[in-house]
Amino acid sequence: MGRRAAILAIMAVGVALGALREFLLINLNYQIDHLRHGRAVSYAHSAFQAWTKGLDLRGLVVLKWGISALLVGAMLLLAVLLARTLWGDHRYRTRIIFGFVLAAALALAAYGLAAWWPPAGIAGVKVLHALQYPVVLFLLWAASGIRRA
Repeated sequence: MGRRAAILAIMAVGVALGALREFLLINLNYQIDHLRHGRAVSYAHSAFQAWTKGLDLRGLVVLKWGISALLVGAMLLLAVLLARTLWGDHRYRTRIIFGFVLAAALALAAYGLAAWWPPAGIAGVKVLHALQYPVVLFLLWAASGIRRA
């Protein structure tokens, strides 16, 4: 596979995972809301409701965090693979891994601070979302076009 085709394939997988994340977590949030607030109707997709049937609120929350962690891991793997494809070696692998771990740790810390300072929780969630979508992939792709002076 040529370099351009590999880049396109990696980006397409990232976008597809972002779409999958959107479907899963929006429906998971609907299902969590349904159980947490005792709503008569769940707005989650019927296939999703069937898939999560029998899970209690705790199980749904654990599932949500598990899916989020898997998506962050998948995007990290794609980012390392994309950087390798863009620059031809693994010179940025450690920096990318460190950046993901640092961003995730700061986001989780901000999320934990939400009880005392609500805006921190919002910021933490936004950063965690960015790590689960192909945001980093697009940033790497854009950075590959920057030439050293």
